[in-house]
Amino acid sequence: MNVSVVGGFKCSKRAYDDAYHLGKFIAHQGWTVVCGGGAGVMEAVCRGAKEEGGLTIGILPSYTGEEANPYLDVKIPTGLGYARNVLVVRASPVVVAVDGKYGTLSEIAFALNEGKPVLGIGTWKIKGVKGFKKPEDVIRYIKRRWK
Repeated sequence: MNVSVVGGFKCSKRAYDDAYHLGKFIAHQGWTVVCGGGAGVMEAVCRGAKEEGGLTIGILPSYTGEEANPYLDVKIPTGLGYARNVLVVRASPVVVAVDGKYGTLSEIAFALNEGKPVLGIGTWKIKGVKGFKKPEDVIRYIKRRWK
């Protein structure tokens, strides 16, 4: 199963740590991380997943992919800028938002518009986003829903 993880290319240490542990937990389940492929939350979730032997996919905004973080297995340069956020959302049955600003908010909106569950850790508190305090709680929720 794919899990799309969205969040800012700049983030706090806490958000980085949450995303890093989330990546570890995702990989431990045998799931694949899909993200925007850049720095910050995206790098952290990929780093955690790679350290557990997981597969990581980055759907990148540029044509060249120069912004790709070093923990990506599959780099998909799109040349679409923020429009690639739709592809990140559509790649998985669930979206996990960690921290984030307006780019993350757009991904949350796309997911909610498509009827996908959005799980959040320290992100936007809006209707439709189910909030969690810890990455392991997110994983438990996903496991219960997608057995």
